[in-house]
Amino acid sequence: MAKNIAEQIVEMLENANVKRIYAVTGDSLNHLNVAVKKSSIEWIHVRHEEVGAYAAAAEAELDGFAVCAGSCGPGHVHLINGVYEAHKSHVPMLVIASTIPSDEMGMDYFQETNTIKLFDDCSYYNQMITRPEQVQRIVQTAIQHAISKKGVAVIGLPGDVSELDAEEATTSNRVFKTNPVIRPSDDELKHLAALINESEKVTIYCGIGAGHANAEVVQLSQWLKAPVGYSFRGKMAIQPNNPNEVGLTGLLGLPSAYHAMHEADLVLLLGTDFPYQKFMPVKNKIVQIEESPERLGRRAKLELGLTGDVKETINALFPLLKEKTDVHFLNEQLAFYDKVKENLMTYVKDYGKEDAIQPEYVAHTLDRLAEKDAIFTVDTGMCCVWGARFITGTGERKMLGSFNHGSMANAMPMAIGAALAHPGKQVIAMCGDGGLSMLLGDMATIFQYKLPIKLIVFNNRALGMVKLEMEVGGMPDNETDMINPDFALIAQAMGYPGKNVHKPEDVESAINECLHYNGPYLLNIFTNPNALALPPKIELDQVIGMTKSMAQLMLGGKMDEVLETVKTNYKHIKGLL
Repeated sequence: MAKNIAEQIVEMLENANVKRIYAVTGDSLNHLNVAVKKSSIEWIHVRHEEVGAYAAAAEAELDGFAVCAGSCGPGHVHLINGVYEAHKSHVPMLVIASTIPSDEMGMDYFQETNTIKLFDDCSYYNQMITRPEQVQRIVQTAIQHAISKKGVAVIGLPGDVSELDAEEATTSNRVFKTNPVIRPSDDELKHLAALINESEKVTIYCGIGAGHANAEVVQLSQWLKAPVGYSFRGKMAIQPNNPNEVGLTGLLGLPSAYHAMHEADLVLLLGTDFPYQKFMPVKNKIVQIEESPERLGRRAKLELGLTGDVKETINALFPLLKEKTDVHFLNEQLAFYDKVKENLMTYVKDYGKEDAIQPEYVAHTLDRLAEKDAIFTVDTGMCCVWGARFITGTGERKMLGSFNHGSMANAMPMAIGAALAHPGKQVIAMCGDGGLSMLLGDMATIFQYKLPIKLIVFNNRALGMVKLEMEVGGMPDNETDMINPDFALIAQAMGYPGKNVHKPEDVESAINECLHYNGPYLLNIFTNPNALALPPKIELDQVIGMTKSMAQLMLGGKMDEVLETVKTNYKHIKGLL
């Protein structure tokens, strides 16, 4: 019996080593679903397509490629947020967007969406299959685009086309995973070496693009007596075994990395497309080394922009460099970093009080008790801050989040993808109460697939980051408070343990119990809603904005909130100004 197009697609996915497809089945996807059932691929039935796309994005970041799917209209729209996440994070993902019967297209048919228009802004490849002879070429080309360009490829698949008989194409149906050596030319390397050799004070700043070059970055920093800062995505790879690291900068960062970059004569940006211009120095020389030349110079005024793999570039550059002997600048930055870390520990030692547990203490305790090779996922907002500042890179740990797209609700779905792809790893989702609430239904997916995910809810009863944004903008926070359900009871209703933690003295034992439980577990920790995450660069207008918002709160009669905010954060403010 001849195989149909759906079976042909699944066969090609098997050959590309795809292990699972995250999807909600229905109508136009049903033929693909049946084909998957007869294959070695697992169909992961999520409750919401957005969760499936996030889960696939997490698997793709960890393992290099993943697949999600959505059916007509609403299924496509539900996918879109997670698809943007994958594309903006540059992880290879294939989206199968099954759609309405081909003879109904353009007739405003039930659940009709234009997949080409819908996914155009969040994909490198986006095509519709309409004939059997297209299938092998389109699927092969889509996967090739995803893994080579490091982003999303979308295949539109009408339901009626998926059941047609398959045809063999004359072009290749294999996927080619190439690994070329890319580095600047010899002349460019000589120019770079001259800049470095003539600069007394050098700071290195690394992103995820330098993640595979930890040893080379450490060696370079020791040779140049250069402090090393990093982006949030680069932290887990660049921090370990790095005696010259000074933390991260940006909205979630620390003043030490900001200071080291601004005090240097020369800043080397390695494998980073760091998005925040305001944190970039403007008075010193900057060199950027990137695999993608189109990103050069769009965040900072460059002295030199080079295309190359960070590891290969450093190895080729090293013979041209003179070892620096003056350690004064490096020692200054390391001493300042020590003070910053000491200041951070103030909030760890001050545990907080009942129903106002300091989130810094929770994150630090979690860091101390988690496995050395744990996979962390963090919700956008305050959980990102606590993860950035208190979860330590060991060289084996991973941390996943919506670092480029900045979407709420990503931690729990990403944990699903991580747990399925790496069943032997400890997977910990640091969830905000706002984020968890948004996609609450897929807590059932965790139980259905018996995933031993640990959900740690930083329950501050507010949209904490939004509250901070409003206050530094001079506005009293409005409609940021949240009246939450009992998340522990919801976990129990879903089929696994859930526990509320109200007192700081119970935090360590509760986290221990959670992490050692053989299965999924939710901890609902009532953290301090007035804990603020201030950036490393505090501008005058932010201080004025905070003052204005506090004054407006006082005039509105909210003195208790004002006093609690000041008491909670005065040490932090003093330490950063």
